[in-house]
Amino acid sequence: MNTENFLSALNQFQRVLKETQVMVPAQPSVSLEEGLRCALSILQRAQRESSDVYLIGNGGSAALVAHVHNDLVNKARVRAHVLHEPSLLTCMSNDYGYENAYALLAERYLKPRDVLIAVSSSGASKNILAAVDVAMSREADVITLSGFSPDNPLQSKGTVNVWLPSADYGEVEVGHQFVLHYLSDALADAK
Repeated sequence: MNTENFLSALNQFQRVLKETQVMVPAQPSVSLEEGLRCALSILQRAQRESSDVYLIGNGGSAALVAHVHNDLVNKARVRAHVLHEPSLLTCMSNDYGYENAYALLAERYLKPRDVLIAVSSSGASKNILAAVDVAMSREADVITLSGFSPDNPLQSKGTVNVWLPSADYGEVEVGHQFVLHYLSDALADAK
């Protein structure tokens, strides 16, 4: 993050948001607005059909998805769940390795037409990538959010993939929070 002064940091963050890209593998090229509408339509379908929405992340991304979980359940009235309840995640990590914990939880919980929201700043977290593979194999929709390298492995794995063009954790995490707040609020307002 640019720390010369606040306005410089703000200008840099605005640039990151404006240059955010959304990839939808089913469509060759989409604008940011179109891509976010695709993500919103996935969440609207889940809301209509009472499908479950699961959220995963590590560290700051886990805290971020926990907050979004609150908004989805409370404001948007969606059946949403975080998969990092401490005793369960540490149990699965201890027994099967941290890189497999989310994938095994996804295997146990996800049904076809459920939704997985997978957040990784680097887009290279092995446990997140493994969970996305399981979700896709179970015919769930997957919304990914990543940053850092434009060719990180996560940014091409989901149904809708949001990528922020920054290598700064703060900018990427706050950008992910902004995108997920936007989607939660739009979902709540669309009712």
